[in-house]
Order: sequence, then structure tokens, then C-alpha cells
Amino acid sequence: MISIRIENLTKRFGDSTALHSLNLTIGRGEIFFLLGPSGCGKTTLLRSIAGFYPPDAGKIFFGDEDVTLLPPHRRNTGMMFQSYALWPHMTVAQNVAFGLEERKVRRTEIEQRVRAALDSVKMGEYAARKINQLSGGQQQRVALARAMVIRPRCLLLDEPLSNLDTKLRIEMRGEIRRICKDAGLTAIYVTHDQKEALSVGDRIAVMESGHIRQSGAPAEVYRQPATRFVADFMGETNFIEGTVTSAGTSPVVETALGKFSCSAHGWVPASGQRVVLSIRPEALRLHTSVPAENSIAGTIRERVYLGEMAQYRFAAGERMLKIFELNPRFAFGNDHSALFASADPADVIVLPE
Repeated sequence: MISIRIENLTKRFGDSTALHSLNLTIGRGEIFFLLGPSGCGKTTLLRSIAGFYPPDAGKIFFGDEDVTLLPPHRRNTGMMFQSYALWPHMTVAQNVAFGLEERKVRRTEIEQRVRAALDSVKMGEYAARKINQLSGGQQQRVALARAMVIRPRCLLLDEPLSNLDTKLRIEMRGEIRRICKDAGLTAIYVTHDQKEALSVGDRIAVMESGHIRQSGAPAEVYRQPATRFVADFMGETNFIEGTVTSAGTSPVVETALGKFSCSAHGWVPASGQRVVLSIRPEALRLHTSVPAENSIAGTIRERVYLGEMAQYRFAAGERMLKIFELNPRFAFGNDHSALFASADPADVIVLPE
């Protein structure tokens, strides 16, 4: 178990800069997610940490050790990729043992460590099977056991669940977290799946165009986004433009839909400044009478009933807002009946325009 520190890391490919002077610290035993759209630099950062891409500037530390110039095989990291890269002609046990054999570990110790690694991922009874006799989820567990059996200083995962169906993905999210925590591993996990990051990670960093736009605990990044890009990428939201009429960390913003009492995090908007509000669909509540604060008058134009939840398109003037209601009360009825939506000031986030 180690901490990882990245200082002013820059990586270029020809005239294109993939990473722009990044700084990041990952704590011991932390499961840290790199999250962002395709081409944002998250895989480049992971491969730089692994040693596959030498940086053009900056340093990488494992604990207090500068590993910037160390080749991959001397960094002792466990790697897991989208393609599991398992040997089809070998058994499950032989696949897991491969890294230990390359390291010239004694045969008796190999057998013991392979058995323990397979047991940890609940694959002990499949040790003698060939890879093509396993399901996708079972192959994923074997790849995880192979990465862990070498007792890596950290575990690096590049979209390891992307080839699984939805049910298996959800199941394996919890399994990966359990295994990493049981083993005390520091793990860095690359994904573009927000639900994966929110449900598994201790902390996450949202990347865009080679920059880290925000990092923090999952709930913090989701509920208190720092930029419009982060708010939009981390889930569905409603953006409403406006002007600050009362400054401070609890500002009041005038918009085309009325005045909103809001929350600002990490910055203080000035009076008269143009801003944008982010309100998550699940933060909006529907009422038949005028709420006391942050009231928006409108009508439901479209309903999608999902049982435990309903999704609405709510027409407010010329704007169309998204509203999600758990245990829905308004899922059936007159689409043109007058209603009101409201949100708590803590859920109305002010962002720089």
C-alpha cells in the first residue's frame, strides 16, 4: 500500500499535448477514479503512472520514491485493461501464475499465492479450467487475480468492466471495491462511466482536454460541481443563466424564471456578475401551490413512468426543465394542469458563466 504523487506532469504526442502540467495526490489504500470523456487524457495519465509513457516534464512518486524514469517492470504495478489479455491455451491457475513465474518465485510459493488470489476473487474451484470455458465475468475475475497475485504496490485499471453486460458490471463494481479494500491496495481506475466512479471510488478526478477540472469525494463532485463541464458530465442537470443581485457564498440570482437563493462553493460571485445555475433533476420537487422559495411555475408536457421514479419535461415559460420524482405522485394526470417546481438553495449551484 503506497501513496502516489504526481507533480507538474506533462505529456505530448507530436504537436498535441495530452496532459497539461497535472498535479495530483492519491492516498494510501485509496480507490481513485480518473473520469472523463474519450480523449480527455485519463488513459494517458494511467499509462504514465505505469511507466509506459515517459513524461515530457514533471515527476511521479510512489511514496517517497521518484519512479519517473523507472521502466514498467521495476515499478511493480498490477495492470488490468479492457481486454483481459488472458492466455487461451493455459488454465486459470497457469494464467494467474504467469507473472510469478517471470519473477522466478519458488514453485511452492507460486501454488500458495495463486490459490489465495483465486480464492479472493471467488474463482478457486475454476483453477483447472481453460479460459474459453469461462463467462465474461469469470474472465474478469481471473484477470483481477493475475494483477493482484504479484502483490503490486498499486493496482491500475483501465475500463475493466466495459466488456460486461449491465448486470455483471453492477455486480463486479462491488466486488472490485471489496477485493481492493480487503487487500489494502491503492488503486487507480479509469472510466467514462459516472455511476461506476460514484459507486466504487473513494475520490474521483474529472478530466477534460488534459486538465483535471475537479477532484474530491464522489458526493462532493456530484453535488458541488466547480464548472459547467463537471456539472454536465457528472449527470443530468438543468442550466439556467442569470445575474447575481446579492453577492456572497449564498447569493441571490435573477433569472428569466425568477429569483433563486443559491449556493456557491469554492468561489464568491460578485454582484452584477453573469452566472449559470445548475439544478439536478432530482433536486426539483413538484407542488400544487406556490412554494415559499425558489418557485418555478409551469406545466408537465411529457411523462416517463418507471415505477419507482417518473421523469418529466416541465415547461416553464420558454424553458423546458427536466425533473425526476421518486415514488411519483404526478405520473398520471392532466399534462396542462398548472404546477410549481422548487429546489432547496443548497441544491441550486452557482457556476461561473
